[in-house]
Amino acid sequence: MARWIEGEVVENIKWTDTLYSLRVRADIAPFNAGQFGRLALEIDGKPLGRPYSFVNAPDDDVLEFYSIVVPEGPLSGRLHALQPGDPVLVGPKGAGFFTLDMVPEADNLWMLSTGTALGPFLSILRTPEPWQRFKKIVLVHAVRTGEELTYQDRIQQHISESSEMFQYIPFVSREQVEGAISGRVPAAIESGALEERAGLELAPETCQIMICGNPDMVRDTQEALAARGFSPNTRKEKGHITTENYW
Repeated sequence: MARWIEGEVVENIKWTDTLYSLRVRADIAPFNAGQFGRLALEIDGKPLGRPYSFVNAPDDDVLEFYSIVVPEGPLSGRLHALQPGDPVLVGPKGAGFFTLDMVPEADNLWMLSTGTALGPFLSILRTPEPWQRFKKIVLVHAVRTGEELTYQDRIQQHISESSEMFQYIPFVSREQVEGAISGRVPAAIESGALEERAGLELAPETCQIMICGNPDMVRDTQEALAARGFSPNTRKEKGHITTENYW
């Protein structure tokens, strides 16, 4: 299998000055929701690539990747500048284990994310599996400012279609935003504010937790949950927490 195949940019959605979603048409192998692909550009005569989680459902015709411009980064700024019709290199298949295949059965599924790590959860939510397996789903998205609360149309669609089953809880750390919890997710777990907002108990007996975000958030959230009796899922032993660092 070739290391890269050529894709074509269909759309570049600019959410903010630095946040963007690149939509690309490319003929890649089937992947599982929650996995990541790779994007690359020819730089100095050779492909430079980075992993990016799929935002789209596996059966969508167009691939979608949610990203942020990294200051001084050699690739993200160039991807941010791409226009419809531009070529971009795409990895031929997905990879990674941040999928519902790794999540044991439970009544409730909590999806905890920061920043662009929202992407794999949006992909998972666009498949039938979470809606068939769980009674309640809580999506948490933690950002710095209100303008970073992206994909609202898609999230509101889930709310309107499954309001008895699905909740969306935003966190904003650097300003006050109506409807958002202030501060960080680990602190809200420790104080009980997250459970109070959701109206749902965080209990190992009933919950599975998926955490995707920056390493500090993932570590601190795991520690807060461990104090409540949650343990990691491993290949050898079923627990309650499935994680992926996203940086």
